[in-house]
Amino acid sequence: MTSPEPVPGYTHDDPGLPPSPVTAADLELLLATVLFGPEDQAALRTAGEVLSGQIEQVLDVWYGFVGSHPHLVAYFSTSDGVPIADYLARVRARFARWIVDTCTRPYDERWLAYQQEIALRHTEPRKNQTDHADSVPHIPLRYLVAFIYPITATIRPFLAAGGHPEAEVDAMHQAWFKAVTLQVALWSQPYAGRAW
Repeated sequence: MTSPEPVPGYTHDDPGLPPSPVTAADLELLLATVLFGPEDQAALRTAGEVLSGQIEQVLDVWYGFVGSHPHLVAYFSTSDGVPIADYLARVRARFARWIVDTCTRPYDERWLAYQQEIALRHTEPRKNQTDHADSVPHIPLRYLVAFIYPITATIRPFLAAGGHPEAEVDAMHQAWFKAVTLQVALWSQPYAGRAW
């Protein structure tokens, strides 16, 4: 995957990014829980290569899904329900980087710190700070969890577009499913607090 252009609000490599309260040991246990191993990391690298030329098309599908459900697009809208185009565009650019990061970044302490940052940006009082958006104050955890399915189900045709054998497409798809589930588990941390 080629290195994308700088994206406003994308702070994965910011040296000032606070560490995650989730420890490396916690991460190892979560990786074991979703059955994520070296073969999945390899499959994700292949997925990253396959997806590299299709990211905008993937985002078109995902944004089409969100946009077709008023209860979802409301989280990118004013309190009066008017979608905020600039906010949607800025989040889309970071969503593109998230696809790249999911497939190519090592799942290390830096990655953990940025997962925590992503999580906080869905919660009060951090949701609208990055983009200075005048939108609703938080996204309920239930929608992060429920979004695992559409983000996983809709990626398969894009993974299959690389022409790999069916078994390799299956491996890429399963690795993606595990990685998305892992990240949503991490994003639940600020919502759950000590109960996490």
